[in-house]
Amino acid sequence: MADYKLHCFAESGHSYKAALMLELSGADWEPVFVDFMNGAVRAPEYLELNEMAEAPVLDHKGVRLTQSGVILDYLATSLGKFAPGSAVERREVLRWVLWDNHKMSSQAGVTRFLMNFVPEEKRPEQVIGFLQGRLKAALTVLERRLDGREWVATDNPTYADFSCCSYLYYPEPFGFDRGDWPNIAAWLDRIAALDGWQHPYDLMPGRK
Repeated sequence: MADYKLHCFAESGHSYKAALMLELSGADWEPVFVDFMNGAVRAPEYLELNEMAEAPVLDHKGVRLTQSGVILDYLATSLGKFAPGSAVERREVLRWVLWDNHKMSSQAGVTRFLMNFVPEEKRPEQVIGFLQGRLKAALTVLERRLDGREWVATDNPTYADFSCCSYLYYPEPFGFDRGDWPNIAAWLDRIAALDGWQHPYDLMPGRK
C-alpha cells in the first residue's frame, strides 16, 4: 500500500498541483480516481471524504487533507522537498499560492471548463469573455514576476511554482497561448525539465 493516496482526476488542475509535487519529490503515492465528470463528488460517500465536494483529497498515515494549497504545504514538510528555506521564504511561497488560487487557477479552471466540458450550446459567452479578461490580468502579473527570474517565489523551485503552473500545461483552449508569454513559457519549460515531470494526462487517471 502506498504511503500517500491522492483522490484526483486528470482534468483537474488543482489535483495536478499535488500529483506533480508527489511525483517530483519521489514519493510513494498512488492516485485514486474521482469520477468528477459524472457527479461523483456530490455522492454522500464522497461528501464524507470531503465536505467541500472537490478534488484533490490527500490521505497519508491517518491524515486527510483537502485544498491544494494546504496539501502542497503539508507535502513540503512531510517529504522535505521543494520547501521554502526560511520563514521569510515560506511567507513568499504562501503569498504566491494564495494569489494563484484566487487570481489565476480560479479563472483558468472555470474558463477551461466552460469552453471545453460544457456543451457548446450552453456555453455562456459573456461570462467566458469576462473570465478571459481576468485570466489575462493574472498572466500579466506572472509574466512580469518571471522577468529576470527562474522561479516564482524563491531562487529555487518550490511548491509555489507547482501551484501557479498547473492549468498552463493543459492543451484545451481557454485563453492561454505560450507564444504570447515568453517568460511564462520559459518557466514552464524549466519545470518540465525537472526530473520526474509528467503531463497531467499522463500522471493521473480520468481522461479517455
